[in-house]
Amino acid sequence: MSIKVSIRKRLSKNFCLETEFETSGSALGILGASGSGKSMTLKCIAGIETPDSGYIALNNRVLFDSKKKINIKPQARKAGYLFQNYALFPTMTVLENITVSLSLSKQKRYEKAYDWIERFELKGLEHRYPSELSGGQQQRTALARMLLMNPEIILLDEPFSALDAHLREQMQFLLLDLMETRDDVVLVSHSRDEVYKLCGELAVIDNGRILQKGHTKELFQNPITVQTARITGCKNISPIKRTGEKEIYALHWGLTLKVPVPVSSDITHIGIRAHDFTPVFDPEENLCNRIRVRSIRRLEEPFEETLVFTNADYDASEKLLWKYSAYMFQKIPEELFLPSKSLLLLR
Repeated sequence: MSIKVSIRKRLSKNFCLETEFETSGSALGILGASGSGKSMTLKCIAGIETPDSGYIALNNRVLFDSKKKINIKPQARKAGYLFQNYALFPTMTVLENITVSLSLSKQKRYEKAYDWIERFELKGLEHRYPSELSGGQQQRTALARMLLMNPEIILLDEPFSALDAHLREQMQFLLLDLMETRDDVVLVSHSRDEVYKLCGELAVIDNGRILQKGHTKELFQNPITVQTARITGCKNISPIKRTGEKEIYALHWGLTLKVPVPVSSDITHIGIRAHDFTPVFDPEENLCNRIRVRSIRRLEEPFEETLVFTNADYDASEKLLWKYSAYMFQKIPEELFLPSKSLLLLR
């Protein structure tokens, strides 16, 4: 799949969507907070909304070009769009919903539908109405309806937001199976876990603009800006003062840190993800980048715990978070180590 998007659309006096990206043959996730422009970007690709200006092309086929006055109708774009609320017709059965867009005889429509009904484990539910289905069954019905039309691109708008944890995991496995055979998927989500699991490429969006785009794992490992780091889940971020070519002072943590590369003049912050601290077992070990722990509280989850702590040697220290296995420690270590390779240099 190749999709190229460069669009502008003013949504209000204070918000203008100005987004530009291009895919390179992998499922794309668009990650951002609510109101950042994710869903509107998807709707513009599908043709449900029209940009004020710009260009959209799918596999080198122009869908929208404001300069050339091209604006292909939604039904001709070959884009399958899964709405957040699934948009099933309440007075139609599962079978009727799945086949509603096919211009074939009833018998041929139903023959084509049964392959997807079996694949999505809807057999036995064909004659039920949406109100008689669970959230997961409704979503599988909407997916079957979309895929039956053989779209060139699949657009998923927060597909798991209405599902409980168990159904969410089931549907993620289903989509992973689907993505093994096709890469023509764009998924928008506010969940970093979802896009990390499902998407090879990632675009981080904030306030209507793409902050950073790249391979998902590489982007998580190396966010460039403070906002990208926050959106991808980094909880520990501090402004810095440069104290050496490869050394900084974290102002909020009261901590001098060695970093693996020279600190350029545009670097303003340092970050470390909550899972990247490691305990110091030997107080005599010659390690830099150590912080003495003043424990504030422990937050318990079934399989993981979070320690909220500050620098015991710095009174004005901002709170930091360390996440670790619930089975790892009964006693909190006195010191933690911040590996230099895990430190995020941000601007």
